[in-house]
Amino acid sequence: MAFVTGPLPQRLKIIHGSGAVAFGVKDLGFSFFLLIFYNQVLGMDARLVSLALLIALLVDAVIDPIIGNLSDRTYTRWGRRLPWLYIAPVPLAIMWVLLWHPPGGEAPGFLGLIAIAVGVRILLSACEVPSISLVPEITQDYDDRTTLFRYRFLSGWLGGIVMMILAYTVFMSGPDGLLQQEGYLGFGVFGAALMVLSVMGSALGQHRLIAQWPERRPPPFSLKNAFQEIFDAFSERSFLFFAAGALAAYVNQGMTFSISNYLNVFVWQLDQPLIAGGPDWFTGLLGYALTLFLSVVLMFFVVGQMHRAFGKAKSAAIGAYGSIVLGLAPYLLLLMGAWPETGTAVSTFAFLGMLLFANMFGVIMMVSATSMIAEIVEAFEERTHRRAEGAFYSGNWLIQKCATGLGIFLTGQIVAASQLPDGARAGDVDASVLSHMITYYGAAAIVLAIVAAFWLGRFPISRAEHEARVETLAKRRKRALDAAARGDIDAGTIVP
Repeated sequence: MAFVTGPLPQRLKIIHGSGAVAFGVKDLGFSFFLLIFYNQVLGMDARLVSLALLIALLVDAVIDPIIGNLSDRTYTRWGRRLPWLYIAPVPLAIMWVLLWHPPGGEAPGFLGLIAIAVGVRILLSACEVPSISLVPEITQDYDDRTTLFRYRFLSGWLGGIVMMILAYTVFMSGPDGLLQQEGYLGFGVFGAALMVLSVMGSALGQHRLIAQWPERRPPPFSLKNAFQEIFDAFSERSFLFFAAGALAAYVNQGMTFSISNYLNVFVWQLDQPLIAGGPDWFTGLLGYALTLFLSVVLMFFVVGQMHRAFGKAKSAAIGAYGSIVLGLAPYLLLLMGAWPETGTAVSTFAFLGMLLFANMFGVIMMVSATSMIAEIVEAFEERTHRRAEGAFYSGNWLIQKCATGLGIFLTGQIVAASQLPDGARAGDVDASVLSHMITYYGAAAIVLAIVAAFWLGRFPISRAEHEARVETLAKRRKRALDAAARGDIDAGTIVP
């Protein structure tokens, strides 16, 4: 049974969603700043850095399903998820600071970077997998689940945007901008504090609602059984459709985010003041951060209407196509010579205007895809008589981390193939280098967007099918309870 059977209280939506701030902080750091920090600031080769991050993600991806399975099997008076949300945040914060201030203040080396990145990602998973697994437990309503994901995505992006704005205006606001090493320590410390507050605050705010013994005591954990259950979960037909589309979407997202600072600085010259003669901190990079947040606010009001009108599958496909068309349009116009001079206010505001709607559609795709997993949980339960929220959401993180790592790896290869020199400055890079970077990035992004739209648009669980399944499962549970009251232990196992 769901924790909430009627309308979701507004307070619960906000408190539950706030737990995703930690994920937003991590995602912003890894996707936007980590590659450029270790490459351009600490002097590591871009290909080695991207390879180290890819390896770290692959290691973490193998651990994620185990965390999900352990979360499903946790059996305490505080429920299955809360103990994880109270234990993991503090060690996560410590590892996060080490990531941005390696011992000695120098590049830690290839294996050292892998070790720190793996530690951060595993501990973040120990927070995020149990937290997001609460969604199908809190409510079974098709639209209310979308609402919870709207708040999660809004909170996650808010956490990331706050860190981005502080990076551009406080931590790395000096004459060297993103290339000043000392600013990254403050960036790491502030982000660590925000992570702890968001995860623990969200857990405390939901404690009274979800702190209760689980309905059933799960069997003891064993690695063999865990991987068997994970294999069963990942064999669910609807999950395979989701996985194929999400894989392409996450690769695209990882590549786009990790290459953004290169494109923003070297192509669009967003490190210049938005207004001639204005303050140094009021740059196009700040405008970029604010535009991303406004795009997520737009998504917040649009995605629910789209799901009611088109369903989650079509909304995801529309989001994929809308994002790639609007996102690449400025680059195409630039290569054609039909774009205003980069670095000017006209160019910057035109680019940000296109970005506003491109990112809105991209986040709509991601919200729609992530919300699909909640419906997969009931499909799996109908087939196997088992709930496996943690397994499916850890499966989502497995896909996301492998794909994001591949996306960051692709960025490293794109940067290297375009022959961007180390320590480059905006305005001093040869036009052919930038043209190659744009071309490689655009070609990869188009292919990935088409694949994502194709598979997500064919997700097989509709609203009507989900609601019928929820009704069937409710009748099954009622029969099981009636049978238990009569002492008939087999009656509740009949599949309707």
